[in-house]
Amino acid sequence: MSDSGPSRNGDDPPTSDSNDRWSQYRQRLIRLGQTSVGERILIAVSALLLSLVVGTVIVTAAGLLATCRSPVLTFGSTTLCYDPFYVFNRLFLGALGDPFTGGWSPLNAQFAATLRETTILVFTGLSVALAFRAGIFNIGTQGQLIIGALAAALTVLWAGSLVSGTIALVLFIPLGLLAGAIGGGLYGAIPGALKAYADANEVITTIMLNFVAVRVSLYLVRNHFADPTSQATQTRTLPVEGQFPSILFDPRTDFSLLALLIALVFVGGVYYLLEHTAFGYDLRTAGIQPAAAEYGGVDSARTILTSLTLSGALGGIGGAVFVMMTLGKFQTGIPSYGFDGITVSILAGNNPIGAVFAALLFGVLKSGSNVVAFATNVPPQLVGVLRGLIILFVAMPEFFRIIGRRLAAREPDSPAAATAGGGADD
Repeated sequence: MSDSGPSRNGDDPPTSDSNDRWSQYRQRLIRLGQTSVGERILIAVSALLLSLVVGTVIVTAAGLLATCRSPVLTFGSTTLCYDPFYVFNRLFLGALGDPFTGGWSPLNAQFAATLRETTILVFTGLSVALAFRAGIFNIGTQGQLIIGALAAALTVLWAGSLVSGTIALVLFIPLGLLAGAIGGGLYGAIPGALKAYADANEVITTIMLNFVAVRVSLYLVRNHFADPTSQATQTRTLPVEGQFPSILFDPRTDFSLLALLIALVFVGGVYYLLEHTAFGYDLRTAGIQPAAAEYGGVDSARTILTSLTLSGALGGIGGAVFVMMTLGKFQTGIPSYGFDGITVSILAGNNPIGAVFAALLFGVLKSGSNVVAFATNVPPQLVGVLRGLIILFVAMPEFFRIIGRRLAAREPDSPAAATAGGGADD
């Protein structure tokens, strides 16, 4: 009679075909979770190249099936409507303003748009990564971003009615960021408290709170804080002192280098918090081995509540930056930066420094998609497919690597188990 339990050692004889296959998959995931930084970069580059190959096939096939007045190539009676190489050229080089053309400047508007997207995604990526490192799936960064954005806008508008001049110039931006952090942090603390003290599933609560944030902000703005001169559901425009100044770039690009520098400061702060503080060690240990962490004296409930509060605060600051840098007011219908932050975090392996590069890739894809939309005749749905394809190919190895590290942490004699909480990332 065969043993129904899974084999935990590769030397043990297989007990059944299914258990043997699962053991093989498990060991492969564990080996993937132990890859070095260099191997991860090589995997990511390979995945990116493979996604371009697959994307080229898809664009070519779509170009052969489509009908158009000006085909890029004709084979007898067959026409090719889309040039896949030009599409990818616009997708990547268009996001940078095409540095291979004459008169290119790093201060061009398209590059500014890329950096603008990157700046906000750094905050949402950090927000999700911090929670993930604690073993908490915070799907609610979008809601925390909305509440933080609304809190920042209302606080700056209120302060604008009290002070002006030099004091306002010095005070308003830090005040707006603080308000965003408090708003997002308190909103993140709600699912944190529910999970810590009522064992509520944080995935369910954070998803539901996303919808609550949308409805609450809509009600408040429409009924109490609406701009009476506008037909849109939005607040009044923030005072100039409450908006990030345009440094070097054209003010019409809605991008500020100051906001990007602040985002990089937060990257360094979160990295230091996670890697060089006792709280960061507790948080990482709780994320990898919660039972061992509690046995070692870590207050699990406090760690959950604190990590979700900090995660929400980072998302709220992202919302404040969006309001004070991009819009200049709060307006309902905020783009899905919070949901994009989940992919940014996975792409970065939940590493704060990696979040910068993952956010930049996202920024390039989002900005480049707009260039493809007006520079080619490729339908926007196909552009969305290409963007999703690239993200999927690059993110999936990191996703499975994270699973592999968690499986390794459960192996009693594995290096990951011995150094739980001490890894550079999740």
